Amino acid sequence: MQADTFTPLFTEWDIPPAVTATLVVVAAVYLRGWLQIRRTRPDQFPAWRLYSFLGGILSLFVAVASPLDTFSESLLFMHMAQHYVFMSLAPPLIAFGAPVVPILRGLPRWLIRRVLQPLFRGHVLLRIGQFLTRPRVAWLAFNLMYIGWHIPAAYELALSSENWHNFEHGCFFFSSLLFWWPILEPWPFRLRVSRWVLVPYLVLADFVNTGLSAFLCFAGSVVYPSYGAISPRPFGISALDDQVAAGAEMWVLGSIVFLIPAMAIILSLLTSDKRRRRRSTHSRLSAQARS
Repeated sequence: MQADTFTPLFTEWDIPPAVTATLVVVAAVYLRGWLQIRRTRPDQFPAWRLYSFLGGILSLFVAVASPLDTFSESLLFMHMAQHYVFMSLAPPLIAFGAPVVPILRGLPRWLIRRVLQPLFRGHVLLRIGQFLTRPRVAWLAFNLMYIGWHIPAAYELALSSENWHNFEHGCFFFSSLLFWWPILEPWPFRLRVSRWVLVPYLVLADFVNTGLSAFLCFAGSVVYPSYGAISPRPFGISALDDQVAAGAEMWVLGSIVFLIPAMAIILSLLTSDKRRRRRSTHSRLSAQARS
């Protein structure tokens, strides 16, 4: 096969106006709020937070407008790459941007006064946010969405309807945003339990991903009938080879996304413990010397 036959994998873009406009508005609101809050909290909102948030918005645009979406209904490995953006790329980038305060500052005052202020007074939003970002709740939401939408019947439903497909992507994105929230602790959120909890949190998520990925790799038959029914196959890739490639892609990228942060957290916690012990020892020796 000629290499240039794969050109459409990089050139077939289809820009959805409504979603694109929504992403532009969200980016503009964040930028407006970020510029305002920079005047009082420049240390908490350096430029890299802005770039991270905008990078997350840009990655969402790529997911819905690029060939990842164009070929998602005919190539499983492209669809899984699209899911990777929704679940493991855009959410952490947006969380790194600490979006809550800049977005609130960027919204029109009348909207805050008339709609959001009553909710803030009753602490409704705060309680909902605290509940959803509890590690056990966020972990369950993330993995239930991940497994649930990859059950063949649910997956086929998403492929059969654009509305269900968009809903599936929304479930992936928002549950993933909850999943990454306790890990990245975007200001003003603070994790209320020990960060050691996040190690099994990430490792167990990797187990789930590994199980699903291995199933796709070693199933031996096409799991999702819609891909097996496509003829002729794009670029001459068989449905089974496409499925194996998708499983391998999920396996490798998922392990990187889950295990590297887990190792970084372990290293950070061990380093912090070592520093505390040194300070404690130094303080004890100093007290003994004074006495």
